[in-house]
Amino acid sequence: MSAVVKDKGSASTLDLEKTQDGNVAVLDAGDVGVPEFDDPNVYPDAGVADSPYPEVRSAVANTDDPTIPVSTIRAWTLGLIWAIIIPGLNQFFFFRYPSVTVTGIIAQLLSLPLGRLWSRFFPNIKILGMDLNPGPFTIKEHVLVTIMASVGAGSAYATDIVAVQRVYYNQIYNFSFQWLVVMSTQLIGFSIGGIARRFLVQPPSMIWPANLVTCALFNTLHSTEYAGVGSRGGYSRERFFYIALACSACWYILPGYLFTALSYFSWVCWIAPNNLVVNQLFGVNYGLGMGLLTFDWAQIAYVGSPLATPWWAEANVAAGFVFFFWILTPALYFTNTWYSKYMPISSGGSFDNTGSSYNVSRILTADSTFDEESYKAYSPLFLSTTFAISYGLSFASITATITHAFLFFRKQIWTQSRRAMHEQPDIHARLMAVYPQVPEWWYVIIFLSMFVCGIISIEVWNTKFPVQYFILALVIAFVYIIPIGMIQAITNQQVGLNVITELIIGYALPGHPIAMMMFKTWGYITMAQALTFTSDFKLGHYMKIPPRAMFTAQVVATVLAGTVQLGVQAWMFTNIEGMCDRDQKDGFWCPSTGVFGTASIIWGVIGPARQFSSGQIYYALTFFFLVGFLCPLLAWIIHLKWPNSFIRYVNFPVIFSGTGLIPPASAINYVPWAIVGFIFQYVIRRRHFAWWTKYNYVLSAAMDAGVAISAVLIFFILQYPRNGTIGENTIQTWWGNTVYANTADGNKTPLIALADGQTFGPSTW
Repeated sequence: MSAVVKDKGSASTLDLEKTQDGNVAVLDAGDVGVPEFDDPNVYPDAGVADSPYPEVRSAVANTDDPTIPVSTIRAWTLGLIWAIIIPGLNQFFFFRYPSVTVTGIIAQLLSLPLGRLWSRFFPNIKILGMDLNPGPFTIKEHVLVTIMASVGAGSAYATDIVAVQRVYYNQIYNFSFQWLVVMSTQLIGFSIGGIARRFLVQPPSMIWPANLVTCALFNTLHSTEYAGVGSRGGYSRERFFYIALACSACWYILPGYLFTALSYFSWVCWIAPNNLVVNQLFGVNYGLGMGLLTFDWAQIAYVGSPLATPWWAEANVAAGFVFFFWILTPALYFTNTWYSKYMPISSGGSFDNTGSSYNVSRILTADSTFDEESYKAYSPLFLSTTFAISYGLSFASITATITHAFLFFRKQIWTQSRRAMHEQPDIHARLMAVYPQVPEWWYVIIFLSMFVCGIISIEVWNTKFPVQYFILALVIAFVYIIPIGMIQAITNQQVGLNVITELIIGYALPGHPIAMMMFKTWGYITMAQALTFTSDFKLGHYMKIPPRAMFTAQVVATVLAGTVQLGVQAWMFTNIEGMCDRDQKDGFWCPSTGVFGTASIIWGVIGPARQFSSGQIYYALTFFFLVGFLCPLLAWIIHLKWPNSFIRYVNFPVIFSGTGLIPPASAINYVPWAIVGFIFQYVIRRRHFAWWTKYNYVLSAAMDAGVAISAVLIFFILQYPRNGTIGENTIQTWWGNTVYANTADGNKTPLIALADGQTFGPSTW
């Protein structure tokens, strides 16, 4: 069977030859006699038969068959199942260290055999007028399932507001408040989609490079041949995936339960458990983790899979890590800058002037607002050296990203921004024109309903968050969506608004931590979620998914995922003993919640004026704004003088922002990550490209999935039952599970310990 699709303005028809499973075979431009156009400036009509951009042509088919089933019962069933399982698992692991993230690629790979099993065994009957089994599992169904699985896969940012309220401020609002806040923050950014679509989806110049990998994998999985020269032999990708998954799951039993020292591999500290300097440098609990080794994939992939990140980016992150955390941090710590010797060198928490954890309840009034007199009677807030440096790097990344984008991409961004308004639609835009677009009023309904949800959550509960600041947060997000989206669509770099929003609300409304967290979330996540939805719309644009089906799937999956995550979080706080305590025996000490909570104290309770203004303890960190501005400028000047020097590989926004998970992450996360990345993304990619093309991303997904499955089974079979007493006198207490805790690092010992009643720091504050 063949289908013929004519696009408006095309000089010829595009023949679509279906494969045996009903999917359209991928035909590149050369197959239909269309010339290659690498430079859209030279060939302005390149978009007639294909994309003018070679990277798009290499990954995206320039054909479509509108008759292929998309929004089927099968696709919705699989998509909704994944929209429950993956967000639920990720929320479960979100509070654990080391955590593991189950990405959408898991659903992408596993949905294919599930869909084919459905098409083989389910009867062909109608339910509510729809075919239960419409035939072979199609590529468009596969895309819709994957988007539903991934759109809400990550832990909703607002769930940390709920966790911080519970852990830090003893506030437990009911499920209605939690649901309204999560839904509003997750979906309100989607309301800008109608405008963002014109600028960020339809124009050919808005490439969204990250989507090209996904498109290539879809087209590969649904074709009879694999990409890459010489890659046809050996195991199929599906078989390789299952073998690697089984190996990963079986191995994780060792570092995850039987021999956890393989995960927290601070071997130098085992040799000298009471040497304070050694433990500060080599410890993995509160040290810098200079031991370099770990045998736990969850530790290696804690900052993201090293098999999925390009080597040039990993090299920049590694260089930034070495300079800032192996050179600058020890220099500051051992010179007692910021009174650092009285604290561990690395911690995601905050400290008072006795070296104890900062007790925020001592500086709050009964209604959880700042009490200045109590603050002056208690203590200023101190941060570990790595935490302080991480704030400085956040400041630098803001200015560095803007400067870098302007200096290195200003012509490209300006040219393509103008094209986004006037450029000729390419083949993909014209093929998508046959589908009904999403009406503008759909976006209006999303905005109004989510705006009302936000107002209700603010006004009904005692949040101390004025509505005008809620509106201001949305204005900030909406203003930045288009320019930041253009930068991300072209350069694959996103400028985060979290620090900017913290600064604004911290100076405008100090002393109100809940209000600060809500302002930050609406101001930052509205923009981030809008770009997530837009990126998915571009994926659907490339894969020719009807926009209305995309819209409905994204909204329903997001609502379902957010609800599931809140349910999982509530269950965990109710059923897991010692949840969010730093010494929680199963690793559920909520590292992200600790950092988020500390930020709420710094920016919301005490306020940035008392931390970063002139004369305050951490005033020097504000000069990182200037550092971030100057470093790309210096690199640009060197690049002009010596265009072929190594400086062309240096990317300061990546250097400054790549180590953003420190703390709680340390070298035990970043160094093995960089080593594995070098092996797979540089050595194997160069020397065994066919193997890399066929198996690299499959191996990454299998490792993540194996660890996730094994960790869940270990917890619910061996750790959760009988109040965690299984193996209490044998497995849990043997040397391999306790050696890393019986050290100065495990005991959180600072370099200088104070006697009872002693304090450090300034005499007044």
